[in-house]
Amino acid sequence: MAKKVVVAYSGGLDTSYTVMYLAKEKGYEVYAACANTGGFSEEQLRKNEENAYKLGAKQYVTLDVTQEYYEKSLKYMIFGNVMRNNCYPISVSSERIFQAIAIARYANEIGADAIAHGSTGAGNDQIRFDMTFLVLAPGVEIITLTRDCALSRKEEVDYLNQHGFYADFTKLKYSYNVGIWGTSICGGELLDSTQGLPEEAYLKHVTREDESILKITFKEGEIVAVNDEPFEDKIKAIQKIEELGAAYGIGRDCNVGDTIIGIKGRVGFEAAAPKLIIEAHRLLEKSTLSKWQQYWKDQLANWYGMFLHESQYLEPVMPDLEAFLQSSQRHVNGTAILRLRPLGFETVGVDSEDDLLKSKLGEYGEMQHGWTSEEAKGFIKVLSTPLRVYYGIHKNEKR
Repeated sequence: MAKKVVVAYSGGLDTSYTVMYLAKEKGYEVYAACANTGGFSEEQLRKNEENAYKLGAKQYVTLDVTQEYYEKSLKYMIFGNVMRNNCYPISVSSERIFQAIAIARYANEIGADAIAHGSTGAGNDQIRFDMTFLVLAPGVEIITLTRDCALSRKEEVDYLNQHGFYADFTKLKYSYNVGIWGTSICGGELLDSTQGLPEEAYLKHVTREDESILKITFKEGEIVAVNDEPFEDKIKAIQKIEELGAAYGIGRDCNVGDTIIGIKGRVGFEAAAPKLIIEAHRLLEKSTLSKWQQYWKDQLANWYGMFLHESQYLEPVMPDLEAFLQSSQRHVNGTAILRLRPLGFETVGVDSEDDLLKSKLGEYGEMQHGWTSEEAKGFIKVLSTPLRVYYGIHKNEKR
């Protein structure tokens, strides 16, 4: 009986080669599984199914885990205002984890003997896939032809063409990974640290030259309305914000970071929705959280984002961090107001019943109501005590 292999199939060159090679040369029953976290259109999924059978797959499935991705990851990244290096919204890297989880789950369901993916040996994705499979599908063989055989694009294209499969796998200047939480861009000028990306490298371009107001309403840290239009489906809310922000070319940037394998990596991206949502959420939190809530949330959120990016989603501490992030959101209610313009935006203000600026104890820089001037002077004198002690003893020490 032929062995079963699940191929994490994206429709790209590497996974197309993997499907055909394992079916024709190794005699596997190939189950091509496309794990969709929101980055594939209906047309792309239809084409993937069509091509998978042409390549020799016994079965093709789309595993839609978009809502799971939101509930188990995106939600917490918003709660934590997660931006790697204060720049990158951990777009593709977080999606890969949930794609790998879906593939492992499917492999277990059908009793697969092996799982295959198309990662190379020079990036982070090989670790995200392999580690997830090792933990969630123990004993299942992992096959990575592109990595293990050091295959070139020409070798893969030639093999597919020789066996009657023709598709446009032209080597482009840039490579793209499109997802619900942003599009990453690799190659081209990014390989030279002195250069940035030109306009033509981006998939979305400025189509609006005017300014407009964007209002994002949150309830306990989750989006419930966009410009006063209610949204029960959080994915649809994210897509709406992406549509509004992308028209201005908002969310473009480049990030340089440390890869899991130890080398530096540089990636460009366009991520209008993440940038707008996180800055709106951060703005609302400034008015609704205490100083120490904000401080500790920033510390733990940074760790959460790092663990997520570096393939540690299954680390047992992650639910503990999520519990803290969830708890911190109980008073993050209200509307954040942003002003959008071509290639940028600015924060305007918030409207919230939980706004701590509405205190009756005083207006900052204006007038106090909760203490007298004598009490203020006493507080300041007590606060200065440790410094007065220190410099009283060390009179010659100057700053």
